Amino acid sequence: MSTSDQRLAQCIAELGHRFDGEIVKGGDYAPVLLEGDTAWVSGQVPRVGQSVVITGRVGAATSLEEARTAARICAVRGLVLLQRELGSLDRIARVLRVGVYVQSADTFTQQSEVADAASALLKSVLGPAGVHTRTSVGVHQLPKNASVELEMTVRVRPA
Repeated sequence: MSTSDQRLAQCIAELGHRFDGEIVKGGDYAPVLLEGDTAWVSGQVPRVGQSVVITGRVGAATSLEEARTAARICAVRGLVLLQRELGSLDRIARVLRVGVYVQSADTFTQQSEVADAASALLKSVLGPAGVHTRTSVGVHQLPKNASVELEMTVRVRPA
């Protein structure tokens, strides 16, 4: 197991959830699309097993800290999908871009603080390769009432 794979396992343990089963998707699409040296990860919500575990508008029904945990879960799901697709996280040369969508109450303006939790996790797992560009956006609604959704684009090393 590579260092990045070990760090991911440690992050999963710290979250207190399991991601060793199927990563459930919500429709008819590819969770990961690999084309040449680029991989796109479809939007990930904080789903563990069959359940979206953190739901509701951030700043109303959901706290900032709960939303940050949701962002970490979304990032872990994306990394697990990449690990399964690529065989090892060592094949990730660089996370290029992360998009974080936060279901926000009207007065909530800390979307970037929510996204910071996912960014920190990616850097923690992947080291310098985890540093990326990012957009964080407040939205009115997300699938399954999820509090957060995350998508990412990564540059991949050859097998």
